[in-house]
Amino acid sequence: MRSFWLIVFTIVSFTGGAQTTRQSTPREAIQTFYENQLPGSENLRHASRVIYSRHIYSRSKRERYVQLLKTYLDKKGIAIVYDSIPDEADYIDSLTNKNIYQFNKVIALEKFGNRWYFSKSTVEKIPDLEDQLNPQTGGPEEEHLTKKEAKEKEIMAREAELAEIARMPVDLSTPYATMKFYLDNIKEDPAIAARIIATQDVPHLNDRIDIVTKLSRFFDGKGVLIDLDRVPDDPDYSDSTKQGKHTYEISYRFAEIYLEKKGKDWYLSKESTEKIPELYKIAFPFGSDKLLRYLPTESRHEYFGLAAWQYVAILIIVILTYLVFRLLNWSITFVTTRVLFRFGYKELARKFVNPIVRPIGLLIAFVLAETATPLLQLPVKITAFISITVELLIPLFATIAVYRSMDIVGLYMRKLADKTESTFDDQLVPLIRKILKTFVAIIGGIVVLQHLNVNVSLLLGGLSVGGLALALAAQDTIKNFFGSMMIFVDKPFQAGHWITTTDGIDGTVEEVGLRSTRIRTFANSLITVPNGKLSDAAINNHGLRAYRRFKTYISVTYDTPPDVLDLFIEGLRKIVAEHPHTRKDYYHVYMYNMGPHSLDILFYIFFITPAWGDELKYRHEVIISIIKLAHTLGVNFAFPTQTLHMETFPGQMPLSPTYEQAEKLEPKLHEFFAARKQPDKGHKKK
Repeated sequence: MRSFWLIVFTIVSFTGGAQTTRQSTPREAIQTFYENQLPGSENLRHASRVIYSRHIYSRSKRERYVQLLKTYLDKKGIAIVYDSIPDEADYIDSLTNKNIYQFNKVIALEKFGNRWYFSKSTVEKIPDLEDQLNPQTGGPEEEHLTKKEAKEKEIMAREAELAEIARMPVDLSTPYATMKFYLDNIKEDPAIAARIIATQDVPHLNDRIDIVTKLSRFFDGKGVLIDLDRVPDDPDYSDSTKQGKHTYEISYRFAEIYLEKKGKDWYLSKESTEKIPELYKIAFPFGSDKLLRYLPTESRHEYFGLAAWQYVAILIIVILTYLVFRLLNWSITFVTTRVLFRFGYKELARKFVNPIVRPIGLLIAFVLAETATPLLQLPVKITAFISITVELLIPLFATIAVYRSMDIVGLYMRKLADKTESTFDDQLVPLIRKILKTFVAIIGGIVVLQHLNVNVSLLLGGLSVGGLALALAAQDTIKNFFGSMMIFVDKPFQAGHWITTTDGIDGTVEEVGLRSTRIRTFANSLITVPNGKLSDAAINNHGLRAYRRFKTYISVTYDTPPDVLDLFIEGLRKIVAEHPHTRKDYYHVYMYNMGPHSLDILFYIFFITPAWGDELKYRHEVIISIIKLAHTLGVNFAFPTQTLHMETFPGQMPLSPTYEQAEKLEPKLHEFFAARKQPDKGHKKK
């Protein structure tokens, strides 16, 4: 029953009956205040409406205040001349650039909504006017105490008024009702809007008022659009993304701020009340919100929805952002390049510094622009567009900077790999660099998608559902990926090795990637082979050879004496033994064949080197030594020849040889084999 009469009292106080007051201009407000207190037309109810109900909730108190103010004017002899009072609904004070009219030193009018009222400062001064109308006897100390008591009374009156507001019945039954109540009251009186915060979460009223005020400024500064038509009007609404909890996110951009059902009503959640001060500091860093007091937030003249000072401020921010970018880009590049040159990293300074510094400079410049945007007090839609754009660009530039910095990591790993003898880490460095770049790009893409309100968890879930189809469509890619893993595990070859495959591929491995391997042929062409194909092929790795074989036949003429031939073969063996890069424990130099036009010596040796270039060099040295040895001993190298013999010629002996009988040759045979039994130094193995 008490609540019913309180509602009736509130409605009567706000409506004031059927009669309406005229307060659309400062002149009408003064007329309403003054003329309704003249003798014969006294109507304190209408006169009290010049005091805003949000400043003084109690109607009786407002009536008493207007009486005091009227008495003060009469005793001071202050005459009211209506013609000197502006009669403009949008009157703006030239000093403050606000809708304020200063009647005299004590009385000021201020526009709230579409009506003009006594300003809040004027209302707060009225109790002091009562002390001036009724001066107390006594010294200065007693007068000081009286003012102190008056101030305490004023504080008590305000607390009583706020307590009465706290007892007012409000509708917070649905998220829609709560948000509508907040939006309807936050601009007029934050004390009423603070009812959306439960007292058990924030006990002190001043703290609740501070939170809702910061929330309003935060929404305005970040361009948070609240469309009431999309706010659910269901008392039992539940968020399906949060396991059916009775919560509602006010904006997808700031999931930390949400409503929560407590009992039968919807309040701002306790987590949100704790998070709002932190978000407010992020939106207004370094106390920049204090500048709002000095900015002309209200202007009479607007062009395309913006005031002149806002256009100027936007231009200044754009210029400062550009200058900051150029200054940072130049200074960071200059300092970093100098330092790297000093320590000998010239390649790093020339190739990688500028591509990394540019996105970093843009990142810092846009952060500064985002910091200054809330101070412009732009329309919410424009602020939302700017804020969302900047929030997307910041992670984008950060991703680009980190992505390009992976080249520096790769350069550092390459220098470490150059210090080792193994080539395995040489081919591993490009792969690690690509993996790091891919990882950075994925993380950056996820962050950007989150800023675009894309549910990444649902997206990843969708990818898992379509994983089978993706695997079937990309089975060759997957096969090549696992083929590259097998190459790195089994190590059949490394970068720099000369390999030959069963498919006829012959060349030097340049790079092993995630999908394919690049092979440089001896014709200097580049072959790209899928790793899946290489993992199944038979590979002949010439690069893993410890020795390189050199096999040839040295052909000499048939007229070479046997003892000279033995001496020549002994010299060949000595060439092999003295060469510093030949294998000493395994080589063969022997008389091998009696050809149709030469005597053939087998020259079969190994060079201690895995490189083909070194093999060519050592071959050159050995062959030149063989030629010099032959010239020194007078041994002639054979080449295909034909000799024409005339069997008979007139006047000459026949050319056909004559042979002795076998009985006469038998002793010579025994002498030959007896001589072979003696040790032959020329055939000793070296």
